[in-house]
Amino acid sequence: MIYTGAHVNLCVIQPAGYVHSLGLLDAALYFKYQFQRLGARVEVSKNRLMRDAVNLVFGAHLGFDKAIARDYSCVIVNLEQIGSRGAQLPAAYLDLLKQSAVVDYDEANRGVYCAQTDDAPLIRFGYAPYLPRAVCSAADLARRPIDLLFFGSVNPRRQAVFDRIQSTGRCISVLNTPVYGPERDEIVAQAKAVLNVHHYDSARFEQVRAFQVLSLGTPLVSERTPVTEPDHAFEACALWFGDDILESFFRDEFLSPLYYDVSARALEVFQEADPIETYADALGFALGVHKVQRSIGSTDRRLVKRLHIGSGKDYRPGWFNIDIQGTTQPDAVLDLGRQHVWPMQIESPTAGSMTLAPGEVEQVYANNVLEHVPDLAAMMGNCLVLLKTGGKMTIEVPHERGPGAWQDPTHVRAMNDNSWLYYTDWFWYLGWFEHRFEKTAFTYLDHRLQPCEREAAWFMRVELTKVETSIAERMQARSLRSDFGSGYALLEDNPEERRTAEVSLMAQDD
Repeated sequence: MIYTGAHVNLCVIQPAGYVHSLGLLDAALYFKYQFQRLGARVEVSKNRLMRDAVNLVFGAHLGFDKAIARDYSCVIVNLEQIGSRGAQLPAAYLDLLKQSAVVDYDEANRGVYCAQTDDAPLIRFGYAPYLPRAVCSAADLARRPIDLLFFGSVNPRRQAVFDRIQSTGRCISVLNTPVYGPERDEIVAQAKAVLNVHHYDSARFEQVRAFQVLSLGTPLVSERTPVTEPDHAFEACALWFGDDILESFFRDEFLSPLYYDVSARALEVFQEADPIETYADALGFALGVHKVQRSIGSTDRRLVKRLHIGSGKDYRPGWFNIDIQGTTQPDAVLDLGRQHVWPMQIESPTAGSMTLAPGEVEQVYANNVLEHVPDLAAMMGNCLVLLKTGGKMTIEVPHERGPGAWQDPTHVRAMNDNSWLYYTDWFWYLGWFEHRFEKTAFTYLDHRLQPCEREAAWFMRVELTKVETSIAERMQARSLRSDFGSGYALLEDNPEERRTAEVSLMAQDD
């Protein structure tokens, strides 16, 4: 079936700086390839959900607020090994799977979270023609410089297998630093084989690693236990060893003339592996989820409740993310360091129709932003206006004594423990009267962003809460401001009353 016009967003969850999320792109790009063949319009995004699309979420086990699914059409793509002897996953993730629409890659996973296993479509992986394929004849394989390559994390189970292989005289080249994407693929293309060893005792076959390696034109030599159940495409195209033949395989068969001939043939056969029918089922399922969500979801304009100032590397799903630069792909381009008229109506491709209104925002988060803002008073004033009373603003900034202060050429100030006094004690200097900030939490952070003592501080985390000013504070403000403050009726300029008086005088003159 062709789904012309369907809009799909493949959302890869990546906590800020977490490099291993790059490994999820291999699967996401294969989904994109298959869905595009089915006529869909497909985007790949980092942490960003789209209001007008069905969102397939990769890496939700890294942190995904299930409440977001109420505002967006979301399908969770599970690539983890779940259940007995599998990955130790957060309870929140398993709860998310039980309450969400899910697409999975292994039938054994579905019984853990599905009442009916047919409720979660199964996809498979196969040949990816969009990847650069190395020349892989028997002669070319023999000339490659790396005998046996392994990439991925090494745990005791894998290390035990490595030790047995190396006892046969074979050398394993292990990428001991995280390498993904084109950089990793270039290394894979130089290997006579990539080694696949199960990370967990559940021993479910690692399809994502396998399809990528075989599509690049490199043989895959894989462990196989009695419970390993590979898809038929990999059954025929990987080279297998079990516990009973491990030593004899690597000592006698690996890198023999027969090995090169068999591997070259297997790589040719793998080019026929095309599980497109499973992606047609998955796409139809996802679009059905989207249709239901749109029928029950509200299309009304929504109020911004959680405001994140800054986008880029730390975009926060479930928040309204703003930035002054469109290149960071925020939900909206907006500079809070300028004067604005509130409320503001915003149309966002990611968040939809939103209203940013005074006294409605519950949380503001600003991570390494304040040191860049030219007019910080204007920004803090806007945040005070937008927050409801009791709403909180969380700020992270470099501490002036830390190496991070002034390190960035775009910094316009350094900040210290006393940088918050204008917004808490001296609020009247800024023209504030009815509300101010109160410092409700303060923490020094080291270079790893962990709490520390002042002497080791690189950063500060400050929590400011919007509070009403007391009568005493208002009296102080009235006595220290350049004017007398608001509230005196005869001091307020009322254009409507002035216009009425002018009309009355004109009538008397007539």
